[in-house]
Amino acid sequence: MKNIKDIKVIAANVAHLDYVAKINDSIDLASKERGTGIARRSDEYITQKIVEGKAIIALDGTAFAGFCYIESWGHNRFVANSGLIVVRDYRGIGLAREIKRKAFELSREKFPNAKIFGLTTGLAVMKINHELGYRPVTFSELTDDEDFWKGCQSCVNYDILTRTGRSKCLCTGMLFDPEWEKKKVKKVEKSKKISLTEIIGKLKPKSHSGGKESGDNRFKKIIQNLSDGTVRQ
Repeated sequence: MKNIKDIKVIAANVAHLDYVAKINDSIDLASKERGTGIARRSDEYITQKIVEGKAIIALDGTAFAGFCYIESWGHNRFVANSGLIVVRDYRGIGLAREIKRKAFELSREKFPNAKIFGLTTGLAVMKINHELGYRPVTFSELTDDEDFWKGCQSCVNYDILTRTGRSKCLCTGMLFDPEWEKKKVKKVEKSKKISLTEIIGKLKPKSHSGGKESGDNRFKKIIQNLSDGTVRQ
């Protein structure tokens, strides 16, 4: 049984060009096993992705274990993590998740403002995408870049895509929008923010009886806290 701890999942570079043919053969094999989905690229295309630093490779020593590459579309407004494959002997150990995570991180590093999307028929990939923050979307919410859709021509289900006017296929479209994350951060910050007016409104003047401090004293403490930066305005 292979162990995920023995496998290096890294950004590919020119030192990995010897794996190009193996990568494309593995993409072909995976496509035949699934009966759908993965479009073969030329060796030159895979080579370009590796040289540009837009690919993730998984290696068990020198043995090839998996791969994924990233593409940008629509003037870098959209990014896709494509060609995700794991060699049969390395499946079921969490390697696909690790490759996908690394590709996602690389995409955000190179294209921080781009929407990241993908088309997949695999339930496992859908689950991984969901964990990373992707949501299922209609094809109309994905890039309209014609070059991207031309890449589907080598898929066995391309006729379905064309017959439906590119509105649906056997693949599910999934999207991650960095704006969603920004909105979450703003929402959290807003919920944590307490205004001085809100605090004062909750105060009720009390006497010193019973050892409780007066509203005036508590008000003074609030003013002091504001000076210290404890309470945000």
